[in-house]
Amino acid sequence: MIQVFAFYLFAFAVLTSGAMTIASRNPVHSVLWLIFAFFNAAGLMILVGAEFIAMLLVIVYVGAVSVLFLFVVMMLDIDFAEMRSGFARYLWPGLALAVALAAELFVALGAWSTGPIALGRRIAPTAPATPNIEAIGTLLYGRYLYLFEAAGLVLLVAMIGAIVLTHRQRGGVKPQDIARQVARRPQDAVRLVDAPVREGVEL
Repeated sequence: MIQVFAFYLFAFAVLTSGAMTIASRNPVHSVLWLIFAFFNAAGLMILVGAEFIAMLLVIVYVGAVSVLFLFVVMMLDIDFAEMRSGFARYLWPGLALAVALAAELFVALGAWSTGPIALGRRIAPTAPATPNIEAIGTLLYGRYLYLFEAAGLVLLVAMIGAIVLTHRQRGGVKPQDIARQVARRPQDAVRLVDAPVREGVEL
């Protein structure tokens, strides 16, 4: 009984927060509603036994993507009134894209209802008592270890490339001399002037 109540509670919260994400006029409120939707979706994943996906929703989407959205929205000076003015111009392309995505969903549901795809090589089923995270870890660090290491290597190369591009030598930039700043004395930065009355200060 408690599982059914929790399912309807999380499902109602996901649908409500998703609708409020779209309907909110304030973009900061939209991001906060999106974070709330991710938390409730993680609760639904825990109910069906997918603990790993629930953890990914909280760590990756809430902890990184949504917070990044929130900081970008709050720090950038975006004219949202100007962005909304072009809504009518992009209405029909957006509707065409929505129809295409809906058609893909119907095709996917039809393919799923016909049954699983017959694979050339069968994989032994996982024992029901095995936790979800343990089963995924066994596959990642066992059967797909080399592919997992290759993905990590690709991400490492991308990170190094981003650091190199950011810290490359650029002309016309005045570097910071920390030793000169530390050795600077107060008398080098401040000059006391005894200004005469009604004559101003000579700069």
